[in-house]
Amino acid sequence: MQNRYLFKAKRKDNGEWVEGFYFCMTHTDGRHTHHFIIPLGADLSLGTPVEKIQVEVDQSTICQCTGLKDKNGNLIWENDIVKDLFSDVCAQIKYGSYQNCFDSTKTEHVGFYVCWSDKYTKRYRKDLGYWINMVDAKIVGSKIDNPELLEVQK
Repeated sequence: MQNRYLFKAKRKDNGEWVEGFYFCMTHTDGRHTHHFIIPLGADLSLGTPVEKIQVEVDQSTICQCTGLKDKNGNLIWENDIVKDLFSDVCAQIKYGSYQNCFDSTKTEHVGFYVCWSDKYTKRYRKDLGYWINMVDAKIVGSKIDNPELLEVQK
């Protein structure tokens, strides 16, 4: 199994992080949607009903794995915060379309990227692979647990 298909989110019952396989269900009335993760290590082979294994999670905390690992071997997730080791500036990891600062054309890329803000938007590359593989940038927290790290940078 590839890590990029993993998700993590905070449990609704106790607020702890859980990693695994994400799915959601919408009631037939279309008004109520519930979000679940089946945790890693859950044994479905013994005929245990999914209802006993699934964990309901807070939708606002759902993060997809990028499939990349930091220099310490830890998985990197959407909403993690990366720190530029040269300037101590922090930025959030997001998924979507983005344009790099050095692109001479209006090329749009799609994937996980580093969302630099303010004056750093036009000076810093956004491609996550560059920051992880070439610069050894450090993951210092997540937007969900450490929003103060993303306060306006000077």
